[in-house]
Amino acid sequence: MQVSVETTQGLERRVTITVPADKVESAVKSRLQGLAKTQRIDGFRPGKVPVSVIKKRFGAAVRQEVAQEVIQQNFYQAVIQEKLNPAGTPSIQEQSMNEGEDFSFTAVFEVYPEVKVEGLDSLKVEKATAEVTDADLENMLETLRKQHSKFETVERAAAEGDRVNLDFEGTVDGEVFEGGKAEGFDIELGSGRMIPGFEEGIIGLSAGDEKSIDVTFPEEYHAENLKGKPAVFKIKVNKVEERKLPELDDEFCKLFGIEEGGLEALKTEVRQNMKRELEQTLKAQAKESTISALLDAVSFEVPQALVEQEINALRQQAVQRFGGNNQNVPELPAELFKDQAERRVKTGLLLSELVRSNEIKVDEDRVKETIETLASAYEAPQEVVDYYYNNKEMLSNIQNVVMEDQAIDFILEQAQVETVAKSFDEIMNKQA
Repeated sequence: MQVSVETTQGLERRVTITVPADKVESAVKSRLQGLAKTQRIDGFRPGKVPVSVIKKRFGAAVRQEVAQEVIQQNFYQAVIQEKLNPAGTPSIQEQSMNEGEDFSFTAVFEVYPEVKVEGLDSLKVEKATAEVTDADLENMLETLRKQHSKFETVERAAAEGDRVNLDFEGTVDGEVFEGGKAEGFDIELGSGRMIPGFEEGIIGLSAGDEKSIDVTFPEEYHAENLKGKPAVFKIKVNKVEERKLPELDDEFCKLFGIEEGGLEALKTEVRQNMKRELEQTLKAQAKESTISALLDAVSFEVPQALVEQEINALRQQAVQRFGGNNQNVPELPAELFKDQAERRVKTGLLLSELVRSNEIKVDEDRVKETIETLASAYEAPQEVVDYYYNNKEMLSNIQNVVMEDQAIDFILEQAQVETVAKSFDEIMNKQA
């Protein structure tokens, strides 16, 4: 076997492989002889069909089968011989396999880049810290009360926080525009759902009141024909409702599965959940900050074949998130995912090299701790733990996550880390 390697551009390689004729003919002959023993042809006893007859009838098909096997076997031998590391599936261009002639084929593919992770001590990483305070807990309880609140009709003027049911019709330059008209529309004043000035114009109105509100569409509004345009909305208030919050009593606690211990037990559980979510968010933000610093410090070309694979994976995830499937959802353009895909590929290559070069092994104790933390959010934690350990794929996913976390920790141990104290709201609102 003869092998020649050509660098066409960047990471792309063009490998031409030539296999001697005698090796090819030997494989073809062996295959024909095997067929002669098994084929049934009129006029010949089973197993006694002459090879020449088999060759005439099946020769072309056999030669094609042998060609595919020769390509597969010799391609892998060639990349090992030349110490190449293909990224993605090669594009094969084969020549005709003529009897008695050497067989040549060409494989075009990208190789993995050479990645070096050095100078970790010069990386600058910001790492936030935060705690769950009593005030944070009270705010969360208030949020939970709002989530379980009810609205009751009141005979008074609307105020911020009220829910108002109204009819409206909007015009631009005296013309009603698409989407500018509705009847029986509910809006919570102060929610910021509508364009600036709309909700403020309703405050002070009572059921039965009518009013025209002058507003201006924002310059960044999604509809091109309305960007920056002044508009007039004629509105009629049908009903004003006031939010009624539930009392923090035993009945309220039961909504969250707290049958004993009352409010103090609820506070304990809510605080634990807040701490768990805060720790996970802080960890995720530190990881993102570390990866960003690493990506800024190390530059290398990425194989487009891997980027395309990642784009397809991200596209599929997007389709699944919106409850669709490949059959009834138009294919989302690759440009939507390209930057994220390249970042993920670069991150994967960098962390893989970091793990390999520093011989980082997965910490099974951390795997166990991670699974137990995940399981603690469920009613039957041990069942969740058992599920992970009895499912090889799920366990492997957790091991990969832990390995990545260990790589991040390795970087943070050497990097210049600046710790910044922040509030619970600063961390969680940013995450939201």
